[in-house]
Amino acid sequence: MKKFKKRHKIVSGIMLLITIVFLSKLFYIQVVNDNYKFSANNNVLRYDVQQPVRGLIYDRDSNLIVANVPAYDLMIIPRELKGKKIDTLKFCNLMQITKKKFIENYNKAIKYSAYKESVFIKHLSKENASTIGEHLYEFPGFYLQKITMREYRTNSTTHVIGYLGEVNLQKTKEDKYYTKGDLFGVSGVEAAYESKLRGSKGMAIKLVDVHNRDQGKFQEGKFDTLSVPGKNLTTTINIELQDYAKKLMKNKIGAIVAIEPSSGEILTLTSSPTYNPNLLIGRKRSENYKKLLKNKNKPLFNRAIQGTYPPGSIFKLLTGLIALQEGIITENQNFSCNGASGYSYSKDKYVGCHHHQTPLNLVKGIEVSCNTYFCSIYNKYFNRFTSNIKAYDIWYNHLTSFGIGKYMNNDFISGSTGTLPKSSYFNNLYKGSWNSNTIISMAIGQGELLLTPIQMANITAIIANRGFYYTPHIIKKISTENGIDSSFTKKKFCSIEADKFKPIIEGMQQVVEGEDGTGQNAMISGIEICGKTGTAQNPHGEDHSIFIAFAPKKDPKIAIAVYVENGGWGATWAVPIASLIIEKYLNNSITNTAQETFILNGNLIEE
Repeated sequence: MKKFKKRHKIVSGIMLLITIVFLSKLFYIQVVNDNYKFSANNNVLRYDVQQPVRGLIYDRDSNLIVANVPAYDLMIIPRELKGKKIDTLKFCNLMQITKKKFIENYNKAIKYSAYKESVFIKHLSKENASTIGEHLYEFPGFYLQKITMREYRTNSTTHVIGYLGEVNLQKTKEDKYYTKGDLFGVSGVEAAYESKLRGSKGMAIKLVDVHNRDQGKFQEGKFDTLSVPGKNLTTTINIELQDYAKKLMKNKIGAIVAIEPSSGEILTLTSSPTYNPNLLIGRKRSENYKKLLKNKNKPLFNRAIQGTYPPGSIFKLLTGLIALQEGIITENQNFSCNGASGYSYSKDKYVGCHHHQTPLNLVKGIEVSCNTYFCSIYNKYFNRFTSNIKAYDIWYNHLTSFGIGKYMNNDFISGSTGTLPKSSYFNNLYKGSWNSNTIISMAIGQGELLLTPIQMANITAIIANRGFYYTPHIIKKISTENGIDSSFTKKKFCSIEADKFKPIIEGMQQVVEGEDGTGQNAMISGIEICGKTGTAQNPHGEDHSIFIAFAPKKDPKIAIAVYVENGGWGATWAVPIASLIIEKYLNNSITNTAQETFILNGNLIEE
C-alpha cells in the first residue's frame, strides 16, 4: 500500500506541475503577450486599406490642372456576409442598383476572394456615402472606404493628362501594389508617371461590433501605418495656350504640337476632337468610355502622337537639306519647271506643279513650293550613286537622324514611329527593279512616307536650332526630386551641318513674307516667322492642310506643327491656326481678329 501511496503523490505532483505550467502560459498569453491578444482579436477586427492621395498636376506656370476630390468606395468581405440574411431590396434601393447588378458584383467579389476586401460599388459621392452609412449596420460584410477621385479643371489637356482605369486581374498579379477595384493611369501623364503619382498605401486596423460598425482604433492605432501621398508633377504645358489651341481646333479633326526649341519642352499638344475627361471618372465611367469608343470621330485617339500622316510639301525642306549636305546642289543652283506638267520622268508620267517663276533656286523653290525643283534634286541625288540601294540608305540615315521612323522616346507610353520604309522594302516590292523615279513622290512628302504631328514639330525645332534638338517631353518638374530624366536634357544632333540650314530658313521666311509665298496669311507685324505650307493628297476625301513654323527667326521661342484633316490647302486652315498660336504665345494678344473669328467659327466635321 505504501508503494502505491508513493506513486499517487508522484502523479499528483506531476499533475500539479502541469497545471501550474498551463496556468502560467495562459497568463502569459492573456496578459503579458499582446501578439496572442492581437491574433484572438482578428475575429472582431477590420483591416482598412488607407488609399494614398494621388499627386496633383500643374502647368508650367503652377496653375492647377488636375486636382482630387473626396469620395467613397463601398467595400465587401464576402465571408462576413455568407450565411446571413439581408434585405437585398432595401440595399439595392439605397445603392440605386438592380438586383441583377447586386448578384453580378457579389459573384465578382467571391471570384476574387471570399476573405479579402474588394470594391462592390465604386466612387460614391460624399452625400451618397453619408446616407448609406446610416444603414450599413444592417448589411454585414459591407463598409465604406474613403478615397479621392480625380477632378480635371479643363477639357483642353485631355490627351496630355490621360485618364485612369480599373486594374484587371492580370495587373494585380503583375504588381502586388494593386488590389481589385484600384485605379491606375491608362494613358497620358497619368500612365507615364503612375509610379510617381500613386503614392504608397497605408493600413488602419479597426475594432468592429457584430454589426460591422466601427468601434474605434485597435490598441489606439499602435499597428496602423500611414499612407504616403503621390508626388506632384509640373508639366511643360502652357495652359492658356493649350485652352486657345483647343478652341481653334473645335469642329476640326487634326492636331497641334508646339515645342520650345531651346529645351524640347512641349508648350501645347492638342488632338481634336477631344472629350470631357470627367466623363471617365465616377460610377458611369465604363458606360461613358464605351460611348466614346464608338464615336466615329475617335475622340479617344491621340492624333498628336499616334496619328500618322503624309507630311506633304513640308518634307521638301529635308529633301533640300540632304541635297545640300551631300553636295548635290548649291543654294543658287537653278532648275526649270514646266508649270502644270511639272516634273516629267517618263512617257505620260509626271508630277504636276503650278505656274510660278522659272527657273528658280532653292530659296525660291521653298517659297513657291515647287514640286519640280525638289523632284529634280532628288533624282540628281540618286544619279550620283551607282547603286540605288546605297543612295536610298544614305538618304534614309539622314532622315532617321531627324527622328523620322523612330519612336520619339518621350515621356508618353504610347505613340507611333510613323513610316519610313527601308531600301529592302522597295527592293522586295519592285523585285530589284526600281530607281528614284519609281519612288519620286517620296521627294515631296507623299508615297509610303508617314509622320506624326509631334515628329513634324520636332523637325521644325531642329531647323530652328540649325541642327540639334532636345527630346520633346511633357514633364518639367517632379516634387521632391532633383531634375527630370537626363535623356530629356541632353542635346542631340541631326546629320546635317549647321551652315546648310541658312538657305532653308531664308526660304521659310519667304514663304511668309515673300511676294509669292504660300503662307502669307501667317504674317504678324513685328515677328519674323519662318514656315512651310503643305497640302497632303488624301484618296479618301478632301486633302489635308499642313503648316510648320518657328518664331522669331533669331532666338526661336516656339516651333509648331499644325495638321488639319480634310482642310484642303495648307494656307486655308493650318497657316492661320499656327499664326494665331504663335502670336498668342509671344505677344499674349491677337491682332488679326477677323482671321481668328474665321477659324473659331470654322466647321470641317460632317454631322
